[in-house]
Amino acid sequence: MSDLIPAPRSTTPGGGEVRLTPDSRLHADAPAEGVARLLGAALRQATGLPLREGDGTGAGEGDIRLGLRAGLGPEEYRLVSGPDGVLVEGGGAAGVLWGAQTLRQLLGPDAYRRAPVRRDRVWAVPHVTIEDAPRFRWRGLMLDVARHFMPKDGVLRYLDLMAAHKLNVFHFHLTDDQGWRVEIRRHPRLTGTGSWRARTKTGHRASPLWEDKPHGGYYTQDDIREIVAYAAERHITVVPEIDVPGHSQAAIAAYPELGNTDVVDTTALSVWDTWGVNPNVLAPTDTTLRFYEGVLEEVLELFPSEFVHIGGDECPKDQWRRSATAQARIRELGLADEDALQSWFIGRFDAWLTARGRRLIGWDEILEGGLAKGAAVSSWRGYAGGIAAARAGHDVVMCPEQQVYLDHRQAPGPEEPVPIGWVRTLEDVYRFEPVPPELTPEEARHVLGTQANLWTEVMEDQGRVDYQAFPRLAAFAEVAWSALPAPEERDFAAFERRMTAHYRRLDALGVAYRPPSGPLPWQQRPGVLGRPADGPPPGR
Repeated sequence: MSDLIPAPRSTTPGGGEVRLTPDSRLHADAPAEGVARLLGAALRQATGLPLREGDGTGAGEGDIRLGLRAGLGPEEYRLVSGPDGVLVEGGGAAGVLWGAQTLRQLLGPDAYRRAPVRRDRVWAVPHVTIEDAPRFRWRGLMLDVARHFMPKDGVLRYLDLMAAHKLNVFHFHLTDDQGWRVEIRRHPRLTGTGSWRARTKTGHRASPLWEDKPHGGYYTQDDIREIVAYAAERHITVVPEIDVPGHSQAAIAAYPELGNTDVVDTTALSVWDTWGVNPNVLAPTDTTLRFYEGVLEEVLELFPSEFVHIGGDECPKDQWRRSATAQARIRELGLADEDALQSWFIGRFDAWLTARGRRLIGWDEILEGGLAKGAAVSSWRGYAGGIAAARAGHDVVMCPEQQVYLDHRQAPGPEEPVPIGWVRTLEDVYRFEPVPPELTPEEARHVLGTQANLWTEVMEDQGRVDYQAFPRLAAFAEVAWSALPAPEERDFAAFERRMTAHYRRLDALGVAYRPPSGPLPWQQRPGVLGRPADGPPPGR
């Protein structure tokens, strides 16, 4: 009971245990039937027990009951294990699911396996009462599948890993200079051309190494529907990101008319094969606006999320300064400069999404030049953008790169594979505080939550993503879920002790995490250039 991650709000141990046997049944109220299907399937394959479906009557001492309870919040749950079996109640189905995830942890690491490893195993839940609720409504993970494509099965696996850690927002970074990953039927070249690049830089962009073979892939619209439905069953919202007006060379390579054709020969552009900030950005023309409105019409059909992420970051203005078309647009609109032109560009899509009942969210650069009332901000360049947004009345997701960019290296040693950025250890992530102390209570209410980001320039496969994500994502999950004390008062030693059991859960799940002692030989990348940053990260 003392090794639960994330830590619950309240735990009251009892004496004794509930044993699961071949006679145990799983009962569920109608609103919890979806959770019962997930829990039942997981436990049947792990335990080998039949765990038959109950009808809610005559529940025995070895039975599990799932249901709703009035007075609890939508994601709040109460778990009681005692003489009458195990009862998991939530304010909504999401709360029941999070309680079921806690139950799975109570059963031990082997509950995460796909088949029984010991037929004589005793499956027991200690008598306990747990009351729990999340701190934040947005507990997110951003996965970049544009730089390195992750096949659909890998995405579904990450949704399972998120659910196991009570994370509930999957920010799906689908487009960038290096690849376009979602099928848009009215614009087939976005995937026909834009989803593949001829070769890929190995390591940091200054590296002399290349992987000289094509890389790419994309998700069909049915793949996306499957991913969204799979996530919804696990009470995870999928927020798509379609990046504009920068980070768009893959789209321009597919449809050259989207670029600044009066400045550069866009027909000569291909999907970008290296990393960094790309000078080739979208042209601020009616053609481009109509094109992306068509893209977003299909995106809205696929993703029912409240928010749609439109990027808005790292958009160099050099081409707009040299473009007669862009300069004419600035004069036509009476804008001050190119920064105001980007603000207008983002504002167009903000209004377009708002008119369709959705909300725009973008990286904190979208604050520059003003932002419409309903738009939200992903604060990545530190805390400053989030503070400014909250003070201006905008909702914020805190994801500062100095704290929760999990592509940054985990240790200073030379054996760390392709070291990028500042050292962010497990303890550093555990001591991350999403709500800046500068905010008043009223302003702090605009902090929807927090998100960890996985940019995949130097993560070429699932094993590399696992290594960068874990174990730090477990620490992040506790920051996002649990009501922790101030960073300096958090008991990291106790968290490390709980991680001893959690590593065994990750082993059972097949997660290629970074061991506490450092990378295993096959996790290292000797000779591949990174870009480590020395010293502590800059302040807020």
